[in-house]
Amino acid sequence: MTGFLAIVGRDLRLALRQGSDSMMVVTFFVLTVVLFPFGVGPEPGILERIAAGVLWVTALLASMLSLDRLFQVDYEDGSLDLMTRGPVPLPMLVLGKVTAHWLTTGLPLLVAAPVLAVLLNMNAAGFGVLMLAFLLGTPTLSLIGAVGAGLVLGARRGGVLLSLLVLPLYIPILVFGVSAVDAAVMDLPVRAQLLILGGFLLGAAALCPWATAAALRQAVE
Repeated sequence: MTGFLAIVGRDLRLALRQGSDSMMVVTFFVLTVVLFPFGVGPEPGILERIAAGVLWVTALLASMLSLDRLFQVDYEDGSLDLMTRGPVPLPMLVLGKVTAHWLTTGLPLLVAAPVLAVLLNMNAAGFGVLMLAFLLGTPTLSLIGAVGAGLVLGARRGGVLLSLLVLPLYIPILVFGVSAVDAAVMDLPVRAQLLILGGFLLGAAALCPWATAAALRQAVE
C-alpha cells in the first residue's frame, strides 16, 4: 500500500503541475456534447432521447485521449525500468497509476456529466443513475485502457493501435451504461445493469493490473 499511495501522489502532483491532459479531456467532453444540439437540432424530445448515448460515447472517447501518455513519460525517462525492478509489485504500481489517471480524467467527467445532461434535456429521473453508472464505468475504462497503453508502449503510431485494441472492449460498458440511464428515465428497474457494471469493474480491477504489468515488462526488455 505504501508503494500504491506513493505512485498515486506522484502522478497527481505531476498532473497538477502540467494540467494539460485533464484540461484536454474535459474540454473535449464538454465541446463535443455542446455541439450535438447544433447537429441534431434543438428539439427537446430528440435531445432527451439521445442524451444518455451522447454522454456515454463522448465520455468513452474523451477517456482515451490521455491513455497513450499513461506510461509514455515514465518509459522515456527511465522511471518505468526502475519500477519494474523495484521491491513493490508492478501490478500494485500499475493500479496506482490507473487510480491517479482516473482521478485526473474520469472524475472530472463524472462531475461534468450532470451539467451536460441538463443541456441535453435529460429527464431528472436519470441523473442519479447516470452518476452511479459513470462512477462504476469510468474506472473500468481506465483499467482496460491501461492494458492497451502497456501493449502499444514504444510502438510507432501507438495512439491508433491503442484505439483499435480498447474500443471493442469498451462496447459492453457503453451498452450497459446507456441501458441503465434509459431504464431509469422510463421508470424501469436498473439493478441488473448496475450490477453488471460493478462486475465489470471488479473483474477489471482483478485482472487488468496483472495484464498491464506483463505488457510493461515486455516493453522494457
